[in-house]
Amino acid sequence: MTLPLANATPDPTTEPWRNNLRHELDAELTGTRLVGWWTGQTPQDNPGRQPDGTLTSLPLPNLATCTRQQTLDYFDNTWTLTEVLFSGLQGEEAFFRPPCHHLRHPMIFYYGHPPALYINKLRVAGLIEKPLNPYFEQLFETGVDEMRWDDLSKNEMLWPRIQEVHAYRQQVYRTVREVIETHPGLAPGHPPIQQNHPLWALFMGFEHERIHLETSSVLIRELPLTLIQRPAEWPRLHPTAEQTTAGFPPQAGREFPANDLIDVPGQTVILGKPLDWPSYGWDNEYGRRETTIPVFRASRYLVSNGEFHAFVTAGGYRESRYWSATGWAWRSFRNVKAPTFWVPDGPAGLHRYRLRTLFELIDMPWDWPVEVNHHEAKAYCAWRTEQDGVAYRLSSEAEHQALRFARSSPATTSSVESDPVMNYDGAALAQEGSANLNLAWSSSWPVAAGQPTEAGFYNVFGNVWQWQEDLFNPLPGAKVHPYYDDFSTPCYDGQHQMILGGSWASTGDEASRWARFHFRPHFFQHVGFRLVQSDGDGSAVRLDGAGSAGQVYEDPQILNDYLLLHYGSPQEQMPYAFGPHDAVEFPVRCAHWLLDAARDYGVPTGKALDVGCAVGRASFELAREYREVLGVDLSRAFIDAADTLRRDGELRYFRKDEGQLGTMRNATVDPAIDRSRVSFRQADACSLPAELMDLDAVLLANLLCRLPSPKALLGRLGGPRGLVKPGGLLAIFSPYSWLETFTPPEAWLGGYEQDSQPVTSAAALREFLQAEGFELLREADVPLVIREHARKYQYIVTHALLWRRR
Repeated sequence: MTLPLANATPDPTTEPWRNNLRHELDAELTGTRLVGWWTGQTPQDNPGRQPDGTLTSLPLPNLATCTRQQTLDYFDNTWTLTEVLFSGLQGEEAFFRPPCHHLRHPMIFYYGHPPALYINKLRVAGLIEKPLNPYFEQLFETGVDEMRWDDLSKNEMLWPRIQEVHAYRQQVYRTVREVIETHPGLAPGHPPIQQNHPLWALFMGFEHERIHLETSSVLIRELPLTLIQRPAEWPRLHPTAEQTTAGFPPQAGREFPANDLIDVPGQTVILGKPLDWPSYGWDNEYGRRETTIPVFRASRYLVSNGEFHAFVTAGGYRESRYWSATGWAWRSFRNVKAPTFWVPDGPAGLHRYRLRTLFELIDMPWDWPVEVNHHEAKAYCAWRTEQDGVAYRLSSEAEHQALRFARSSPATTSSVESDPVMNYDGAALAQEGSANLNLAWSSSWPVAAGQPTEAGFYNVFGNVWQWQEDLFNPLPGAKVHPYYDDFSTPCYDGQHQMILGGSWASTGDEASRWARFHFRPHFFQHVGFRLVQSDGDGSAVRLDGAGSAGQVYEDPQILNDYLLLHYGSPQEQMPYAFGPHDAVEFPVRCAHWLLDAARDYGVPTGKALDVGCAVGRASFELAREYREVLGVDLSRAFIDAADTLRRDGELRYFRKDEGQLGTMRNATVDPAIDRSRVSFRQADACSLPAELMDLDAVLLANLLCRLPSPKALLGRLGGPRGLVKPGGLLAIFSPYSWLETFTPPEAWLGGYEQDSQPVTSAAALREFLQAEGFELLREADVPLVIREHARKYQYIVTHALLWRRR
């Protein structure tokens, strides 16, 4: 996060993001914002305004009883809270400088993303007819789900000017306000607004913006202090932030409380939000899972900064034995030596630290919860296990549920009164001191603050989120919502850990008792953890149906099978004379189908994109004529193999013949291919990087029916920032093998009946792409054979479609 020296001239060629600095608004964006900054209500007029001039978050609306005015107030509160937060950014650089880890977009994206989503979802629901700015509504539509900590290939694009996004926000505010003021679904005495109601999209927009209110606060916390300033209207730090540290090193019982374990009896817990619960909910909250958990013990408090300091000073960040292999790789790559928001205060060996809050640097509050990623939390558990001789771990989702209502009867947990965020605004929560949620404060508070549960647990809800042992997973019976079919499903991939309980920055649905969220284990949010000890794993969901789908292509044998599919000789792929020899070398035939079309139709061969490239054979074949080829795939194993082939030209793999028997083979790239034309990148096909656009050719081979949201990818092909440039080519090969393991039925393109009529994927695909401005040039049936072992082969017939964008 170090800024360039004042007398140095930054070089845009080494820091391309600096090309966005036009120095047109530096004066206007320095200091307190003028009235023209606010695109909706000013803070002075906002319904969340407090006597001291700060804003707080209003309660989550009750969709069975909310009035038009209450809905308008909630929207205004949401919108203005975002603009208050962003008013803390000082100067243009704060909007365009990438995060210090370079893994997410700059703040300008998050300034434009929530309003773009309002428009897109209101259109999907039929609440408005036309886009306001098609370019912005595609550019700002999808955020970044960082693949790994070493994916640094973002933040090279030229973003719109701040004043352009500001003007767009003004348009969106007026549009959303008009929907609220005129829609009959908010008339007095209206029936409950449920998931099948068009206004569900409106409340979806509110809660989506509130998610980004919190995630933006984390990104601002990562910016240099020179680029930010606390807005006068933003909620205050908790008063304990002003306390001076009593002694050093911190000691239990003095600077932070001793953290004992409390017994929790074995019990049956039920997870899942009822469909008729009268508040907005994301798709993953619904469904039902009944789980019986054995007795366990959990720490009374969240793990504090003081407790974690002992791990740091004991060399916990230097000892690989405490870390998972992936966690140690992250720690080594980042050279991490302490939690990310701990700022050294003196020589490293002293282990003195201050704490970076959202807008300030304060003396370390040792009794506040430590904020770490999942790798760090698990390493601490391993270290404490070694220290105490007792096995510690994180809680499971089922155990976290048991902590919430320990010793409470079910009747007391099934009413709206059991969800504080539906009953209290942040100021009321601060006044009664019950929970640090809903922007009661703008920071954590001590781990021993707030009202404990009847069993004695503190901060089960609020203060900071809590990492879980569970991978993010759908509850049985959960269904994607048609207005946002790629909200949760792409993250049921075995790569996202669950977080529960909400933080001080969580508002609305995020602060609800039903909230289930997730992040990659190297991701930073306002997240801590508590210790759990038991004889089992607390019924944590490690990998289930949908999660295992995300892991299929990380399996070593699948990698070997794909290397054979891509680089094996035709004789190896089908050794039998009676076999389908026209089905071998599928990736080669796909690439050459596209290459032939480029020649036949006179389309330039500049840049090509191979989405779902697997181990890269088609990408290399395209490079015979295309000057630049990018292959992207979600599988890290595939991308690593493809990168090795790009670098070395060859890679050893195992060809399975029977059981454990087989032969080592060598995958090679034809020496005639210029491998420097090809690059590979791990990326989610449903959320491709915003900078990818205007390509001469895009290849989608055997991919669509393995995506959680096919339309999320198809929607990126055309439009103002389309992947395919006007006149460019698109080649799609798909067998339409829809499986719930990979794609929720609600997101299938076809293969079902609608109004007693069959819907086929081919017809749906034609209709979709023609509406997006593509014309069909060619169509064919293209066979594919996949060798599993010497006596088992998959024979597939893909439907091949060649399109040109008009």
